[in-house]
Amino acid sequence: MSEFLVVTGMSGAGRSTAADSLEDLGWFVIDNLPAALILKMAEMMNLPGAEMVALVIGRGGGGGSSGSDYFDGLPDVLRALRADRNRVRLLFLDASDDVLIRRYEGTRRRHPLASRGVEKSIADERRLLASVRDMADLLIDTGELNSNQLRSRILEAFGDESGAESMRTSVISFGYKYGLPLDVDIVFDCRFLPNPFWIEELRPYSGLDTPVRDYVLAQPETKDFLEKVDGLLAGILPSFEREGKSYLTIALGCTGGRHRSVALAEALGKRMSEHGQPVSVFHRDVDR
Repeated sequence: MSEFLVVTGMSGAGRSTAADSLEDLGWFVIDNLPAALILKMAEMMNLPGAEMVALVIGRGGGGGSSGSDYFDGLPDVLRALRADRNRVRLLFLDASDDVLIRRYEGTRRRHPLASRGVEKSIADERRLLASVRDMADLLIDTGELNSNQLRSRILEAFGDESGAESMRTSVISFGYKYGLPLDVDIVFDCRFLPNPFWIEELRPYSGLDTPVRDYVLAQPETKDFLEKVDGLLAGILPSFEREGKSYLTIALGCTGGRHRSVALAEALGKRMSEHGQPVSVFHRDVDR
């Protein structure tokens, strides 16, 4: 029985990068597939050598029929596929409207739904995909990610399938000054902790460096915070798993996403790994 990963999302949010990354991981990738063909394609893919199949749904460019045709009936198709398969996951790629507009203006490509201009086309597509977005097992906000960072997220989420039956947890650090991530389930605000940014000798370093990490983790407030968060997660993660959640994203934010949140994300990820929880750690804004 093949395992299916359906990849879709907003045009300009990185479907091509995701498809290339999955192909590098050994997935059999079928790109630019209309929703109407998913079930027929699934029947054909139950063959040796096609155990992991990624179906990328969407229209990469303009021309021809309306891009909306590619999404027609997608929620019903996904429900039918899930009812008939042992493992079907949905990855949804998203970004804010402002980011998507800038990307289209930068590339000068035509939006697949570009009948009324880019901005209105993005609004139309967002309404069209709202119900699909709600069905996603994993949502990735690519607005603040470059192609290499998105590739890293894909590798972390789908690169090691040995623990595929367990819920995969991601811990992300971010800076509030760059906006709250769209793709998180639980957010912890770390701005109450003493800020290494105001210590001149620590400012050039990040939470990945020993001087900043030692400073942040040595604070009494940090120790108490980590203990409480660790206890909270130990109590609620099994409930998420029992409810069938495949992916959980936990975010820790500080002002700039470079010092406190980075050190705490690393420490929390280490604690969770020691508890046997499959976890990956990602720092969205550490290089800003």
